[in-house]
Amino acid sequence: MSYEPEDELFAAGARDLHAMEPSRWVARFTHLVRPGGCVLDVAAGRGRHSRWFLDCEYSVLAIDRDLSGLRWLSEPRLEKREADLEDGEGWPLGERTFDAVVVTNYLWRGIFDDIVSAVRHDGVLLYETFAEGNERYGRPRRPEFLLQPGELLARVAPRLEVVAYEHGYSDYPSPRVVQRICAIGRGRRLSQCPLAAR
Repeated sequence: MSYEPEDELFAAGARDLHAMEPSRWVARFTHLVRPGGCVLDVAAGRGRHSRWFLDCEYSVLAIDRDLSGLRWLSEPRLEKREADLEDGEGWPLGERTFDAVVVTNYLWRGIFDDIVSAVRHDGVLLYETFAEGNERYGRPRRPEFLLQPGELLARVAPRLEVVAYEHGYSDYPSPRVVQRICAIGRGRRLSQCPLAAR
């Protein structure tokens, strides 16, 4: 993997160690992703989860409307796709499916069904984003970017098997209200998905 510490974007991320650490939720459930599988990092930003999964020996497709935050990251197992997921032009990945789909700190309801459909029949969805109540602590504050109570569970549970779900206040890495879900495709049994790595 090629890291370019002199790159201004890498340096900016390095100043805030938390900005480049994987979400604790994502790290907690990484063991459920098929070894060597392909991960979709939705709204990849600066690539903290792309880097995490590459370091864990996965292939990654990182998608974002602006790929400049990923300039510092170069790896043969990394595919980058520039696409505006909110332009109303439809899901840019067609019917392609993944061993894991990872979404953090991002919500655009218009593609929610596409995100769930991108999870392979035996794959994993790891989703964590801001929820109603977060407006008391910071951005985002607008309702269109905040999940309603129970919304993430209601959208995922009819199509995937829920392994774990949380909704509430967190003070890490800063005060916030979040919803988090880990869910698996129906081609996999819950008994195959322990809450902790063995």
